[in-house]
Amino acid sequence: MTPLAGAAGGALIGLATAGLLLVLGRIAGISGILGGAFAAERGDLAWRLTFLAGLPLGAWLATLATGDLHGFALTAQPALLVTGGLLVGFGTQLGSGCTSGHGVCGLARGSPRSLAATAIFMATGAVTVFVVRHVLGGT
Repeated sequence: MTPLAGAAGGALIGLATAGLLLVLGRIAGISGILGGAFAAERGDLAWRLTFLAGLPLGAWLATLATGDLHGFALTAQPALLVTGGLLVGFGTQLGSGCTSGHGVCGLARGSPRSLAATAIFMATGAVTVFVVRHVLGGT
């Protein structure tokens, strides 16, 4: 457990989302930013690509600074990872947003729709972990 790293990460996420809203008037919903990059209007692509590039860059810099991935490792089969990614992408379209858009930004703005979406995300994740670990016998 790394409470200081978690608090620092949470503060940085809050600063990034507040900055994007204050400077550009945009919500930091990753699926919306990524989806909009594929059909960006003139002058709208640069900030989207910059924001998206900052996600892995920030993780890489944190790893360089701490020398630790905090126990993170990819252990699943590549086909399972791709399938999971496609299902998440489908879910974000179905739910009109993702965990960052609803869970971070929407809850901070007091959106009832985001509260409902986040509750469903969390419940679905809990049920999925239970089924995989206790019903299917995975780890």
